[in-house]
Amino acid sequence: MAVPSTLAIDLMQAVLEKGENPGVADVRIGLGYTGVRLEGGRAGLAYTFRNEAGHGCSVFQRLRPLSGRSASDLIPLLPSRDPIESAVGLACANALANEDRTELQEGDILDRLDLRSDDRVGMVGYFGPVVDGLEDRVWDLTIFERADLPDPRIRPAEEARKVLPECQVALITATAIINHSIDSLLEAASGCRETVILGGSTPLLPDVFRERHVTMLSGVVVRDPAGILQVVSEGGGMRYFGPHIRKVSLRVQG
Repeated sequence: MAVPSTLAIDLMQAVLEKGENPGVADVRIGLGYTGVRLEGGRAGLAYTFRNEAGHGCSVFQRLRPLSGRSASDLIPLLPSRDPIESAVGLACANALANEDRTELQEGDILDRLDLRSDDRVGMVGYFGPVVDGLEDRVWDLTIFERADLPDPRIRPAEEARKVLPECQVALITATAIINHSIDSLLEAASGCRETVILGGSTPLLPDVFRERHVTMLSGVVVRDPAGILQVVSEGGGMRYFGPHIRKVSLRVQG
């Protein structure tokens, strides 16, 4: 199993230091995403690595039951080497961190970035809508993905650390927090002009990312907790989240 990333530990500590500790009302570990709803109504999401959930019919082993505990019980799962546990911890952290505030911006993430026609872009994780919007705006786009997708632009995920230092823009999936590959990816992208963490798992905590040369966070704020948990329970993902979330971006620096 992966060694816990220092970023995951820093995120855990940052959320715990906020001092908020509501009760956990509901937890759903879905096939696509994991969702946590807190007492009072806030909810957060994180990607479920279902192919790494282990064998047998019980894929979550610790802290049963989850509902009825406090947020401070679940957040320490974030640095766990088990990706299912880590997703529960991150979803709980996101329920606390990803709330509406004035500095959040809606709209297409690509309109917020400093993109140039001679840029080489490295994308870790396949984001279809972003790919479509990038192709005509930059010189080169290389996608790194663990899944075997039929696209000639896609290269094995393990090659990202070699190529990102040659890029001007890095777009990195927030799921790298869950599988603890995030530290090495951010180190490889440290020379990029723009480094973005994106996806439904993104924690909107700029102070944690600023010292790691991240320039923007692109994530979601859940506005309909009951609706989002139903989608999660029914095996849905981002394609079905639309009515229940706000897609937002937050400039970290630059």
